Amino acid sequence: MTESRVLTEIDGPIAYVTLNRPDKLNGVDLDTIDELIATATALKADRDIRAIVLRGNGRSFCAGLDFGSAFEDKKRVARFFLAGPRSVNRFQKVNQIWRELPVPVIAVVHGHCYGAGVQLAVGADFRFTTPDATWSILEAKWGLVPDMSGTVPFGELMKADVAMRLAMTGESISGERAVELGLATEASDDPLAAALALVDRIVERSPDSVAATKRLMYATRRGSVRSAYRLERKLQAIMFKARNTAIARKAGTAKETPVFGPRSFG
Repeated sequence: MTESRVLTEIDGPIAYVTLNRPDKLNGVDLDTIDELIATATALKADRDIRAIVLRGNGRSFCAGLDFGSAFEDKKRVARFFLAGPRSVNRFQKVNQIWRELPVPVIAVVHGHCYGAGVQLAVGADFRFTTPDATWSILEAKWGLVPDMSGTVPFGELMKADVAMRLAMTGESISGERAVELGLATEASDDPLAAALALVDRIVERSPDSVAATKRLMYATRRGSVRSAYRLERKLQAIMFKARNTAIARKAGTAKETPVFGPRSFG
């Protein structure tokens, strides 16, 4: 039996999602895409999960698309390129889906972070990287454009000319430089520990307000001011009625640590 390309481990409120092709530097093939989408879909339904950590087994986070394996079945590749009812195809959905999950998603990057790996990383909400990790929007090397939904977060995270330069040249930058450019969130010799320190802070808050905040931040990045204010009002009205909000308010008044129930929002 072929070993799973994506491993999932639940440890209390945290789900660890691990790319598991270490012999291929976690290069992405079509089966990896299917497993990642299935994993994200399953985790979305688990209301006890408070955070997701994306990482890679072995020497690298993800060295990009494994062209040799991914393009063996040309008919299947063609089906993956077809856009669905929400105007995304499977190559795009595998990274975009993490932005839709109602919990924070944190990518922990080491070694290689190339092409599809960069786009998976920017599909997460936060990116913690080793200073010496190697990042590259590598599609330019193959005469291609980034086409796995990364162009949207690239434009959100970096200045337009910086994103364009990296996408046009495919040049490699260090994890430390990725932080300076806004591509990564923080550099650390132990990025997993840094990520978990953030998780500890987040799980102190209501899972409903965390989920609503994530939706609010993404939904208002490109919309009008009026629509942003309308969404603020809508989500706040929902939060006022949420059971976890009452728990947070009571604990805050009593200066106690809140004990939240399962997420009810998202």
